[in-house]
Amino acid sequence: MIKKEFEKSRDNKQNIIEADFVVVGGGLSGVCAAVVAARDNLKVVLVQDRPVLGGNSSSEVRLWALGATSHMGNNNRWSREGGFINEVLLDNLYRNKEGNPLVFDTILLEKVYEESNIQLLLNTAVYDVTKSDDKNIGQVKAFCSQNSTTYILKAPLFCDASGDGIVAFKAGASFRMGAETAEEFDEQFAPNIEDYGNLLGHSLYFYSKDVGKPVEYVPPSFAIDNAGELPRIKNYQLNEHGCKLWWVEYGGRLDTVHQSEEIKFELWKVVYGIWDYVKNSGKYPEAENLTLEWVGTIPGKRESRRFEGDFVLTQKDIIEQRDYYDSVAFGGWAMDLHPADGVYSEHNSCTQWHSKGVYSIPYRCYYSKDIENLFFAGRIISASHVAFGSSRVMLTCAHGAQAVGKAAAICIKNNWLPRVLSEEEKIGMLQMELNRDGQSIPRLETEDSQDLAQSASLVASSELSLSTMNSSKEWQALTVSTAQLLPLKSNTKYSFTGKLRAKENTTVTITLKHSSSKKHYTPDVELESKSFQLHESEQEITFTSEKELDSDGYVYLCFMKNEVVEIALSDERFSGVMTVQHKVNPAVSNYGIQEPPEGIGVDTFEFWTPQRFPKGKNLALDITPPIQGFFTENLKNQQLRPTSCGNTNVWLSDIDDKNPKLSLQWDKKQTIGRIKLFFDSDYDNALESILMTHPKSVTTFMQSDYEIHDAEGNVIFSKNNNYQAINTIELDNPIQTDAISVVFKKSEKHIPVALFKVAVYPS
Repeated sequence: MIKKEFEKSRDNKQNIIEADFVVVGGGLSGVCAAVVAARDNLKVVLVQDRPVLGGNSSSEVRLWALGATSHMGNNNRWSREGGFINEVLLDNLYRNKEGNPLVFDTILLEKVYEESNIQLLLNTAVYDVTKSDDKNIGQVKAFCSQNSTTYILKAPLFCDASGDGIVAFKAGASFRMGAETAEEFDEQFAPNIEDYGNLLGHSLYFYSKDVGKPVEYVPPSFAIDNAGELPRIKNYQLNEHGCKLWWVEYGGRLDTVHQSEEIKFELWKVVYGIWDYVKNSGKYPEAENLTLEWVGTIPGKRESRRFEGDFVLTQKDIIEQRDYYDSVAFGGWAMDLHPADGVYSEHNSCTQWHSKGVYSIPYRCYYSKDIENLFFAGRIISASHVAFGSSRVMLTCAHGAQAVGKAAAICIKNNWLPRVLSEEEKIGMLQMELNRDGQSIPRLETEDSQDLAQSASLVASSELSLSTMNSSKEWQALTVSTAQLLPLKSNTKYSFTGKLRAKENTTVTITLKHSSSKKHYTPDVELESKSFQLHESEQEITFTSEKELDSDGYVYLCFMKNEVVEIALSDERFSGVMTVQHKVNPAVSNYGIQEPPEGIGVDTFEFWTPQRFPKGKNLALDITPPIQGFFTENLKNQQLRPTSCGNTNVWLSDIDDKNPKLSLQWDKKQTIGRIKLFFDSDYDNALESILMTHPKSVTTFMQSDYEIHDAEGNVIFSKNNNYQAINTIELDNPIQTDAISVVFKKSEKHIPVALFKVAVYPS
């Protein structure tokens, strides 16, 4: 029994925790920063003011996590974010291909729970900052409402991933809120503030459910009674729910930090009013058996404060895909701005303008220019309002947060502050470590001097020479123009033979296109075009190029739209080779061609985008000369996906090689303690985390089963049912050997074994 007499006052229980790195905010960004740092042996405290991890991606908000792939609706080929966030997405696919947000919660929690170096504080809100001097944070103070405990958290380094930037704000760091003028950063897409508004609003989602019998609905008194007059009600489709209701938005005219509760209540009014309209207006008779299953209790917030680093990301960095010496992450979502009046606005629900390809984000965006020991992660990084329109999406935020976690580890080991690591002679250390973890920083070549595979002789049992993609007897109508994307060599003339079937005598046009820049995959240059007469039946036609490429690159072999023509498909799939179509995806403002108004600094170009698996099959083609480029030597470079300059960066075995073998041999014995294999996890697949479902629990090109042997043929490691892109094999006892080999068991009849990289380390 506990009994206390009257006291004038009492203090909460207080818990002082000292760590290497304190991360405030448990959204995807905070989770990524914390886990990456913890895996590099930092003692980390992760503070989250909600009962679950994930922020906007959690079951509390239920927004799918997306990034540069943009629902596979843009020209950013093979652009899904790598590293730890890719590990999360692949785990989620394997265990949750149905997209249940509650399951996604558990996957994030498990990732943190399994890291012994992380102390997780849920339901704990940071509310104060104490500085050790004007430029450094000494500690933060937080309170947990569930255990009535005040926490004092001390560390040499802090990361603010809180969304609104509570730590950075309390520490006095420079910040911006709202839109800049067009003149400040020479951003022609900067909005008209009076008309369009300063800020993006919040959104609140709901789920409906068919219970198989009529359900009446009586709205609460606070629900709006004019939902039928909302400009955006035309967006509603019966049974649409979750984050497909992103357009239920409000708050951009208000203070999105201090008026968040007012914004939420207005969104509740709107949501319950919309449901009243659906159930009781008579315009949706099919809704008779529907009930309201779930309504969000906290809104998904898009924008509030953005804090200033030593670099500010702006529109031209995105459109021109500028690269910087300290690039550590990438983005690729459209510059996506929303009218401030949200659901009440007469403007379109959003204004999205895409760049031609992915852009780099400098490390200097991820730390404060004022507070020397403070990192930023998430939507609050150093960016203009326009650039923020792209960099704010969750997978882009998470990707950058991985760089923050790794940077913190390097800084602690070297007793550096974040700015010191930004120096040109030091930043390569961070870039190298990130690429070792699969970050895939665009257009960056790094050399890993510790990787023993770099000095090994690599021999494979086979290498693919792509001369034929055999017909599957399946045909696809050319209702939209369809292209085979192929990596071709310079100074070479190619011939392509395909099978077509016409319903009547007609003409089909074949066009070769490629990209104007090695920075993107947008087919904005036509090389040549030819027309062929077809007769009513099945026939083969051969396109022989007359022009040669000036340099290696990806080329689009385009069979232009003709609705009375079908083209033969192949069941065979190859890493680094795919089909795309000149089609629309209104969900991401893709209407086949991007045609911006003059004077907003955005490019006009066509969209050529893939179909989702199991669609998107290759065309049945004979190719002369055969396409090379799937070499064993690719395994030594640091690129873990195809690149727009025409490199597949992958080793492919011959498609008929059932047990491909890859051997590494050295001139003398090496001490080997760790081996890393980097598989193809289909980086063109968006892998939306929730709501959308996926047909398979393992990505298309993943290698399931393999063994690793030493020089004497002894099995030192075996793996079955692999579904992860990166396999790290830590040997219990390092071995001394002058050779190892990896023997694969081919998983799919029509897909060769694929591997992007093998790395070998002493420990």
